[in-house]
Amino acid sequence: MQNRIVTTKKPPLGVVLINLGTPDTPDAPGIRRYLKEFLADPRVVNVPRLVWLPILYCFILTFRPRKLVEKYASIWRPAGAPIRAFTQTLADRLHERLNSAYLGRAFRVAPAMTYGNPSIESVVREFQADGINDFLFLPLFPQYAGATIGAVSDKLGQVLSRLTVVPGIRFIDNYHDDPVYVHALTRSIEPHVSALDDASLLVFSFHGIPVAQSEAGDPYRSQCEHTAGLVATRLGLTDTQWKVTFQSRFGPAPWLQPYTDETMESLPEKGIKKVFVVCPGFSADCLETLEEIDMENREIFMEAGGESFTYIPALNDSDDHLGVIEHLVKSHLYDTESALV
Repeated sequence: MQNRIVTTKKPPLGVVLINLGTPDTPDAPGIRRYLKEFLADPRVVNVPRLVWLPILYCFILTFRPRKLVEKYASIWRPAGAPIRAFTQTLADRLHERLNSAYLGRAFRVAPAMTYGNPSIESVVREFQADGINDFLFLPLFPQYAGATIGAVSDKLGQVLSRLTVVPGIRFIDNYHDDPVYVHALTRSIEPHVSALDDASLLVFSFHGIPVAQSEAGDPYRSQCEHTAGLVATRLGLTDTQWKVTFQSRFGPAPWLQPYTDETMESLPEKGIKKVFVVCPGFSADCLETLEEIDMENREIFMEAGGESFTYIPALNDSDDHLGVIEHLVKSHLYDTESALV
């Protein structure tokens, strides 16, 4: 008796592009709601809860939101927070691209935020209500850190624990050295490289993490340095033409160094009058790039004697970034399915 080959149409794959998050509104109540969720996460602030939570609720959530209103207002756009708008557009374009490629199955693509809206849980439940029970989660953090990708994994675990039916899960945990990502990042910097001379510097500024987290085994620093090194090599830069720094430190504990702001203040006295700054750890522009880097650090550098400050935007919803995300989804999907054959 011959075996019959039975073909069935595969169910849709739900692809969820996850970014960090943002307040829903650039006012004190909206910022407070966001900070409450964000700063209460042990992955973000690794301090004993009995010590940290009173500080968070009595001081930080009482005073800090009002101080951040002007900063968020300075980057807000008609479409809302840039990070959410860029991630939404990227998801919409990826949905169209995947479904027009005739890959043998349908796709649904949606954005989600680790903190704030749309939440990971709301997207998963919406997809499940539409009959989707096979997911690929892609955190848009090229370099792994416990405070970002680890936090996404924790959130996802919490979501799954509350579901009646646990879906099939695929998870991409970093892509810091993926050749397509490195190529896209390189292309975004290339137009500026010809302007580098002895009085200029390309600065790779990554979001920092506490030194204690790095010493506990978090691979973040090494992955950041690896990404920057790969790009610098592709650009043909010498060791004196580029530098890695870390920004956005919070609290009194030491964070990864050198600090971006201190670097900007010291460069002019060393003869560096022109800087080009890129933030490869951010897939989409947000408060930390548009306000902290392109406004605050620009001011620090220029007041210290700098003559030219160029911020190189994140990949955002560009064609090159879309190509990176499409490549990651296809590669992970096919590699996983091949391994199951």
